[in-house]
Amino acid sequence: MAHEELVRRKNDHLDILLRAEQPLNSVSEEFSRYRFSHCALPELHLDQISLQTELFGKPLKAPFLISSMTGGALRAATTNQHLAEAAERLGIALAVGSQRVALETPANQGLTRELRQFAPTIPILANIGAVQLRDNGLDWARRAVEMIEADALIIHLNPLQEAVQPQGDRDWRGILNAIEEVASKLGVPIVAKEVGAGISASNAKVLVDAGVSVIDVAGSGGTSWALVEAERATTPAEKAIAKAFGNWGIPTPLAIVEVRQALPEIPLIASGGIRDGIDAAKAIRLGADLVGQAAAVLTSALASSEEVIEHFEILSQQLRIACFCTGSSTLLELRQADFFKDGVKIPF
Repeated sequence: MAHEELVRRKNDHLDILLRAEQPLNSVSEEFSRYRFSHCALPELHLDQISLQTELFGKPLKAPFLISSMTGGALRAATTNQHLAEAAERLGIALAVGSQRVALETPANQGLTRELRQFAPTIPILANIGAVQLRDNGLDWARRAVEMIEADALIIHLNPLQEAVQPQGDRDWRGILNAIEEVASKLGVPIVAKEVGAGISASNAKVLVDAGVSVIDVAGSGGTSWALVEAERATTPAEKAIAKAFGNWGIPTPLAIVEVRQALPEIPLIASGGIRDGIDAAKAIRLGADLVGQAAAVLTSALASSEEVIEHFEILSQQLRIACFCTGSSTLLELRQADFFKDGVKIPF
């Protein structure tokens, strides 16, 4: 694909998300099926509840990841600065969007080592697509990490998006072997992430066996990239094909449960349809270690670091109150809180 066309596609994606008159989310009511048992006698001080955790050995003040949004397009430079500055002040993790454009451009459009200067202490995650990893190998993986002095590399898996996208990558053979090779030689942890259709327990097992260190289930319920591609379609046939898959995927809560039960020790990130701090609390109770948001913070990211900070401070306070009203002084205690699905108490 020509470089200009790739940049145009990335910009199209941002524009579509920002101007959407209709929701571009896959339909999932899974989180609403879960409820905590309310604790009327918490015996806690709200302000002393700890949301602290860690990722890659670095402390986090709250269990949040600013998830992948913008990578290499020039317009992303300011956005990434806002996100990095906010993440540093908040003490949360930051994942950049696909670095394909930056890797194909000598000037590293939109992403440079300056990003690490804005966020010197937090975990930063680099990001390349699975097909680009297969086609360009260890060199691209190393360059992606070095470009922003990242602590880990996300390999994003988006077969549905590629399948419904004009000029998308149709050939997904050899991906697993490429992941295995890079995982053994890169020297930083590998995160496998879907982009909104979920990772099953069986896929997660295969990925971990190949050397992946962290799974981001990124299930359905958030942005549907099939619907985004339907908006980009230039013919009625392309639109019809993409739109049919608008609700495809494994709902995020189901993906969390399946992967956690299959891989009880693996660090697990939950993204996809996290609307607020209560959904974040539910995701953590189901087995997630970290919770990611992307599209929900995009408008704030374009505006200023202060708006990003305010967004996540609201999310953190919602999560803290959920802990308070379940009698949980820490995230570890929250994972043991009484929890119900469709009115039936969950035994785990």
